[in-house]
Amino acid sequence: MRLGSMYGPDHTFLGVPAGDPDEPAQWRHARAAIVGAPFDGGTSYRAGCRFGPRAIRAADYLPHDGSRPSLALGVDALLDTGVVDLGDVVMPSGEMEKSLQALEARVALVAAAGVVPIILGGDHTIALADVTGVARHVGWGRVSVLHFDAHADTGDSQWGSLYGHGTPMRRLIESGACRGDRFVQIGLRGYWPEPETLRWMAVQGMRSFEMAEVVARGLGEVLDEAIAIATDDCDAVFLSVDVDVVDPGSAPGTGTPEPGGLTSRQLLDAVRRIAMEVPLAGMDVVEVSPPYDHADITAYLGNRVVLETLGGMAWRDQRVRGVAVRDPRDPLLGDR
Repeated sequence: MRLGSMYGPDHTFLGVPAGDPDEPAQWRHARAAIVGAPFDGGTSYRAGCRFGPRAIRAADYLPHDGSRPSLALGVDALLDTGVVDLGDVVMPSGEMEKSLQALEARVALVAAAGVVPIILGGDHTIALADVTGVARHVGWGRVSVLHFDAHADTGDSQWGSLYGHGTPMRRLIESGACRGDRFVQIGLRGYWPEPETLRWMAVQGMRSFEMAEVVARGLGEVLDEAIAIATDDCDAVFLSVDVDVVDPGSAPGTGTPEPGGLTSRQLLDAVRRIAMEVPLAGMDVVEVSPPYDHADITAYLGNRVVLETLGGMAWRDQRVRGVAVRDPRDPLLGDR
């Protein structure tokens, strides 16, 4: 089956079965579906993340056999979860609104089938379509967002446009797809946004954990508070991961690198814990830009962010079913 990859040869995420997005009956049994969003028309600095989905799918040194047992959790992140790859959405970078509409429709289709969409970006503009598509199924304003990023992405406009990788979180809150007071950001740092945008964020009730606070309190304590906010009076959680939340020494292949971020280990521990503890309705991994990567470091990180999340989902599902699972306490949860 041709997956419809826009760039390069077709291959699925680590060898999981391919699915035809036009035939939901064939894959609605799956727990999660990979959706490629090869779009970088919203970047403001270094482009190239249109090639991110291909790189994330392929990054591994093990056989692409659709199986990845987790040493930490004692589950198979792919087999136990049940994962299908629906290929790439066609997203021409020169057609912003058309591309976002196509992605939103694909995500909404997956969510309506009772399957968790796992979107491989692409720049962070796609979060507008990702969260909106999930909200159309879960309920308007009923999806909270846990957002890992060096940047707030809450700008009012980007070079005069309402759409770009610096604006999606504002658009989501303005539309009502998600609530500002259930929108949690982790890892912010650097020299943007400006005071006016910060004031807008405060009015919305957003909770942003800057890196200085993460360092002072410890990531574990920050996650305690973040998860408590995200699971209060919402029915599901969307996890959005920009790889630039990680220090560029460990994630060089990204469009807007900002020194001083999380370690790779911290991010992997964090997404795994979130997937183990909250009802995930969807996730995206964005801003992996292979042209700026070195030795596939960032692509491997993006791949493992997805795997750790799927492993956490599998662990949570088994526990809900009453299956005996490995104790996830220290040291699995990092510096908690």
